[in-house]
Amino acid sequence: MDLLPSLHSSCASLISSFSLIPQDRQARLSQLSHYIVQKLKAGSSASLIVICTHNSRRSHMAQLWLAVAAHHYGLSPIHTYSGGTEATAFNPRAVKAMQEIGFQIHTKASTDNNPLYLIRWTKGMQAYQAFSKPYYASPNPDSHFAAIMVCTQADETCPLVQGCDFRISLPYNDPKAFDHTQQESAKYTERCLQIGREMLFVMAMAQKQLA
Repeated sequence: MDLLPSLHSSCASLISSFSLIPQDRQARLSQLSHYIVQKLKAGSSASLIVICTHNSRRSHMAQLWLAVAAHHYGLSPIHTYSGGTEATAFNPRAVKAMQEIGFQIHTKASTDNNPLYLIRWTKGMQAYQAFSKPYYASPNPDSHFAAIMVCTQADETCPLVQGCDFRISLPYNDPKAFDHTQQESAKYTERCLQIGREMLFVMAMAQKQLA
């Protein structure tokens, strides 16, 4: 199944801008690529849990971009998840930024403080169900997964991620800092694109190593 047209265009633009990723950051991202390659070469699936404090913004962005990147580069089986050290809600500002990039997102349940969103990135796919949860809650795996820490606070306050067999710190600045400011929309888009670029880079490097 092909990526949704606007999302495909976003991916093409981000892939053409890999040079914007600093060399030291590329080296760190390549460690995650290597983990994925090791799993796939061993005939296993690669399970990736992206973790931040509240599972509200950056962790959802990175999880969804990892799924898109794996699809784009034809890498399988890769399973992506997200979670927090605590649960709040998938922030509507982050949802809006992802929609504007090209993800198809609909609210399935909006009366709860933690809405359930149905998300698609290809035509005809079964919708992925996104909501905020602790990293150890279902449907996330409880063993043999990579823990991708995208929040410095979560990385520091969660010294042990039970069950992971690989852990990496890939912090991103929190767009929450710009909530209720004139820069709000631009900063959420900026973070969404930065995360997308880097998750695509991870999968591009994995594909290269597997070739």
